[in-house]
Amino acid sequence: KCSHLRLACQTEPKPYYTSKLWWCGITLLGLGEVGNFIAYGFAPVALVAPLGCVSVIGSAFISVLFLKKTMRAADILGGTLTVTGTYLLVTFAPNVPPELTARRVQNYLVSWPFLVYSILEIITFCILLYFYKRKAVKHIMVLLMMVALLASLTVIAVKAVASMITLSAKGKMQLTYPVFYIMIVLMATSCAFQVKFLNQAMHLYEATAVVPVNFVFLTTSAIISGVVFYQEFQSAALLSVFMFLFGCLLSFLGVFVIARNQREEHLQIPFIDCGLIPGKKLTGKIQPDSRNSHYGTLNNEDDLVKSQN
Repeated sequence: KCSHLRLACQTEPKPYYTSKLWWCGITLLGLGEVGNFIAYGFAPVALVAPLGCVSVIGSAFISVLFLKKTMRAADILGGTLTVTGTYLLVTFAPNVPPELTARRVQNYLVSWPFLVYSILEIITFCILLYFYKRKAVKHIMVLLMMVALLASLTVIAVKAVASMITLSAKGKMQLTYPVFYIMIVLMATSCAFQVKFLNQAMHLYEATAVVPVNFVFLTTSAIISGVVFYQEFQSAALLSVFMFLFGCLLSFLGVFVIARNQREEHLQIPFIDCGLIPGKKLTGKIQPDSRNSHYGTLNNEDDLVKSQN
């Protein structure tokens, strides 16, 4: 974001991929996703997926430092709710399951709970896809529900692949089993279609609406898939389950509060002040002055002739 703002203030804008700052951000984003992938090899799905709310808090507070945004009370409230929910998630998370070997993954794939879950998920996805394709329904709920259904398969595959790679690195080779490559194909395919529908939602709706709803749907589907496929809450106490779900609820509320605050801020600031961009001292406005009679419209030929006369 910072690199895009800097490029927008240049007299001759260059492509974003020529910016060293943009490549630095992409590299950090990639490292974060690698760390997220590795985490699935050591921790339950029900714990790793909800901790994605930490990135929302980080984005809100880091934007104050690098994008010079104003810290608001809603940011502090949302961050407090999310941190509290994160503490409950970590404290009452399910126990780490035994070593997830390739044979255990094969047994999970043919278990009755997962087969029933897969059939219901396929039927639901086909119904949503029918309304999306045939009826041209592009509602945000339809798009993000399809993303969540695909994400549940992605989480299952990522957990299996990460665990088998971890065991192989420890000396227990798991990469010779066909199920390992089946999970890789499932992971890549579900990710590709997931990005397709998520990109469609981002194109049609504001990011402040897509991000919190997608986080809630994706986290919920990940927890359900972890419960059904990996049986993570099988021996958990009722109080632990309740407190874990309460932590998820607090995290959801925190994300919604932070996202709602961003929407209000966007409406209150109709232009980008280049003087607030790190490394820039300009004070000009990128967008036209709202007091201009042509604000938000294109000058027609008659107006140009009059201005020349």
